[in-house]
Amino acid sequence: MASIRRTLSPAYHHRSYQNGAGFSSPSHKFLPNGNSKHSSSRHLPLLFTAVNLVCRKGWRRSLCWCLFFFLIGFVFGITLFGNMDTDIRAKDFAFPELKPPHVDLRLDDQIVTSVSLGIHTRLQEPKEVDDLIGPPLKQLIVVTPTYNRGFQAYFLNRLGQVLRLVKPPLVWIVVEEKVASFETAEILRRTGVMYRHVVCTRSPSEPKDRGVHQRNAALEHIERHKVDGIVFFADDDNVYTVELFESLRTIRRFGTWPVAMLAPSKNKAILEGPVCNGSQVIGWHTNEKSKRLRRFHVDMSGFAFNSSILWDPKRWGRPYSNPIRQLDTVKEGFQETTFIEQVVEDESQMEGIIPGCSRIMNWHLHLDTSNLIYPKGWLLEKNLEITLAIK
Repeated sequence: MASIRRTLSPAYHHRSYQNGAGFSSPSHKFLPNGNSKHSSSRHLPLLFTAVNLVCRKGWRRSLCWCLFFFLIGFVFGITLFGNMDTDIRAKDFAFPELKPPHVDLRLDDQIVTSVSLGIHTRLQEPKEVDDLIGPPLKQLIVVTPTYNRGFQAYFLNRLGQVLRLVKPPLVWIVVEEKVASFETAEILRRTGVMYRHVVCTRSPSEPKDRGVHQRNAALEHIERHKVDGIVFFADDDNVYTVELFESLRTIRRFGTWPVAMLAPSKNKAILEGPVCNGSQVIGWHTNEKSKRLRRFHVDMSGFAFNSSILWDPKRWGRPYSNPIRQLDTVKEGFQETTFIEQVVEDESQMEGIIPGCSRIMNWHLHLDTSNLIYPKGWLLEKNLEITLAIK
């Protein structure tokens, strides 16, 4: 194999090379003027050294080994990465195909139309319910004075069962004297009617004043708590219809109606109350000569009034603001008319309940229970439960 030799410069005489050949920079070989910089010819000796080794040891054998290992690497790479590429495409990188959603204009129009109709229907439902229910009902405030006597439990239970049939709202104010008894409270709880158990602490000087003081205690309770509604004095020994209580809710200021009652002789019935032309009061029914001096001929259970008259006099144009109470200084039978005179001025401020006042809706029987005969061994003055508990 031919070798390339040239005379070494004096700077390289002390260096020896293999095969006794001196190797120098090829700058004079490739550059015509031989004056190039060392930085541009620094990598050329490495290239000629590699070419010299290939030519010296046999470039064919090196090329065969290079091709052999290239083929092995190529086959190994195809086998390994070919399966991996299939798995990756099939599993790991199987991204879903992103497409814009299909828009059907006709379908969208149907959806919007159905939603609009649904909202419109729901908005109308409360109105339809309100039309069926109607305006809210006025609250009824039923005042009942009671005391310990024969048939007290019967009277309270009978009245409580009637009030139970009346549509709410209704509050039953039951007034006892001195103390609220356990027996009365138990009866009121069993009726299922909303009630208030009030005690009258004022002791009456006469039996006729008992009911007057008890009703005044209820009026004071209503005025203090500003209970809004229609006040009705319902004694427990009277008989009432459910229609009467439902009719009370039509009262704006003061309402009245005729009451049927037994005469003192108990052999005939008499009528006491207003004579009406429609809902206008034009006169009064009365049969007793002693009561013809009264201004208004009404029974205690024959009228009702708005409770705001008690605690809001300016609303009704009352010239004075004195508390409205029943009087115990007047004769028996005049408590009704003296009380009504504090509420209204004349018949023009009254309303006849039931057009024409032509229907009897409650009875005043005047039952006297003081002379009731109990079986032998029973004592009216003592409570049997307390007596047995003491023994």
